Amino acid sequence: MNWLILLLAGLLEIGWVISLKLTDGFTKVIPMIFYGFFGLTSAFFFSKALKSLPMGVAYAVWMGVAIIGTTIAENVMNQKPYDFPKVFFMLLIITGIMGLKIFSNSQK
Repeated sequence: MNWLILLLAGLLEIGWVISLKLTDGFTKVIPMIFYGFFGLTSAFFFSKALKSLPMGVAYAVWMGVAIIGTTIAENVMNQKPYDFPKVFFMLLIITGIMGLKIFSNSQK
């Protein structure tokens, strides 16, 4: 269950980064409201996940999910095609997240 909470925190972090970009240097009010909402809720769920997951593993997964999600969102928003190196290294991040999940559970 805490892994799902951590995933939710990572997804909310994607919204936080996107809304930060849309604030245009904190000059637009509506994106700033979303920035606050996504940032606070992401941190809230991340803190819940930290109750039972190791801090380093949880942080790596949280940021990994955010990195993958923001990269995908940026490509979609800018309508840019993916190039092979970017996809390859995103797959490495996903592999690392999966490895952390598998080996974190095996140490219990």
